[in-house]
Amino acid sequence: MSATGDCFIVQTPNTAENTIILGRNALDADAVTETQEVHYYDASTALEGKPDGGADVIKANGEIMRVILQKSRTGAWGGDVGANDRNVSVAVSWAAQEPASDSDTLCSTDIVRLTLAIANNAADAVERIGLLVSNHSPDDAKYSFVVCDPSEVWLVSSGGKLWAAQRVADGMLRIKSTGLSVKTTIDKSSEALGDALKGQGLWDGEGDLNFASCFSADDATDIEWSGDAPLGDGSYTLTSMFDTLRSAADGATARSASVSVLSTGISCHWFTATPNASESVFKPFVFAQNPKISPLTKVPPGNTHTLLHKLHAQRKPAAVEDLKALEAACVEELNTYLAEHPTADEELDELMKDCVEAEVKFYR
Repeated sequence: MSATGDCFIVQTPNTAENTIILGRNALDADAVTETQEVHYYDASTALEGKPDGGADVIKANGEIMRVILQKSRTGAWGGDVGANDRNVSVAVSWAAQEPASDSDTLCSTDIVRLTLAIANNAADAVERIGLLVSNHSPDDAKYSFVVCDPSEVWLVSSGGKLWAAQRVADGMLRIKSTGLSVKTTIDKSSEALGDALKGQGLWDGEGDLNFASCFSADDATDIEWSGDAPLGDGSYTLTSMFDTLRSAADGATARSASVSVLSTGISCHWFTATPNASESVFKPFVFAQNPKISPLTKVPPGNTHTLLHKLHAQRKPAAVEDLKALEAACVEELNTYLAEHPTADEELDELMKDCVEAEVKFYR
């Protein structure tokens, strides 16, 4: 199964200074039957259970970060979007020809988890993705990622074991989950990329090198914003991204949604963990001292869905509006905390857990 999702990126001058907001709507034709989990890993467990595909090498050659992950399917080792405690966020925008789960090669979601476990910033994450692709990607795989930290946004695309990356200028960008996103603007890449592509018969050497076109006719295209577009005056916020994702959600294909607000202070990551952002509420996660998330966001052994997903599917129509009020109150309270605290203390340890359990009370 491929991990795909429309990604929305907003930078200055649309956001507050030193703030980048990444939103993602996970997409799949089986949105009704698929569930999405949210898992937290401390440094001792971030690479647990993945001895192949470069995990041992990574573990032996750098400090391991704490990681929060949204998983694209039950039982997946990696995640289709996530963040680490160094304010780095990585998301899959498109993937095709994923390897089997028992393969020694890496699928796109594995690369997300491995990268987050060791990347100190966005530029470092780009290099990590490049190394993982070069050494462990299947020869016929095609992946596209979005990489962000509070100051930089990168798009990374790969075909087989070749990759190319583009740094995105200030502003806003919507990336459709229809193909490779890096085209003619290439700021980092595999060594001697042009020669490698010509050697594989993927490029004739004429004109500008278009990385996406070398591998796929289904290039990702920049498309119109959904809903109210950022105004360029620093007023686009977390709740603006909520509105954007809800406006863009297609009830037939929309799975869960996520938002990362990356800043030089405390970054915050919000997950619906239930399908269709227009019918779900976002719950916050912060890398506090000892964060806990509810077991309701994990699939119990022998099941195919989280309990949160099951209860959400059985909700009464009136519950959605009640939960929107709960979400608004949570946003306000967290914003107040962030304005008064330079770092996250133990007060935020059970932030996501408390919000999930408050949501569930509306369903019972």
